Amino acid sequence: MLGMGGSQLYIPILFWMGMDFKTQAIPLGLLLNIVTSSSSSITYGLKKMINWKIAIPFSITMMVLAPVGTWFNVNLPTEPIIIIFALFTAGAALFMLSGYKPKSGMSSKKHKIVGITGGSGLGFLAGLIGRGGGAFIVPLLYMTGIDTKQAIATSAFIVTMAATSGFVSHIFTAANPQLDIWILNVVAVIIGSQLGSKYMAAKLDTKKIKSIFGFVLLGVATMLLIQNFLFNA
Repeated sequence: MLGMGGSQLYIPILFWMGMDFKTQAIPLGLLLNIVTSSSSSITYGLKKMINWKIAIPFSITMMVLAPVGTWFNVNLPTEPIIIIFALFTAGAALFMLSGYKPKSGMSSKKHKIVGITGGSGLGFLAGLIGRGGGAFIVPLLYMTGIDTKQAIATSAFIVTMAATSGFVSHIFTAANPQLDIWILNVVAVIIGSQLGSKYMAAKLDTKKIKSIFGFVLLGVATMLLIQNFLFNA
């Protein structure tokens, strides 16, 4: 529904349920991210809601830089990664709740520039903290003047490509899969992603989407910091 893929929810939930953050929660979160965003992308693509001029360069640069971020992830202790995860999530949430209204009408050339530069930075971040980057892609696209619904649809496609790169990197470096749990989760998110994407495209208005987006991310950031600083003290 929000074009984020879902790893910003999957990863902390799996972590809170007892999975190791780097070897289990992040790889499974990325896999579910791929399934969710690719399923949603089919819905948005059929409705012609994806801005391909920015989606393609954004996707390519994210896929190239994500393995670099993954390498740093493997070589960092867990606590700094969780803190980075939470702070960036909170920042994206506050931006979407701020009421900021960007100017529309950005040229095709500028869209490509945003795709290349934004994709490079967010690709590294996605690999570092195990996320497809949708929480940051949507606000960035919104800042360029793209309509909120189109930003979400475009983000879903970008997230699919970026999460795929990050997932492959984790599978060969830090993953410890539990296949029965993975299969059940994949089935569940296919159902959820189809329901959510169709509901967003047909029912939700821009104001509601931004509010839901912001509060979901703010809640995740808050709970993750509480988990990290209080429960592990």
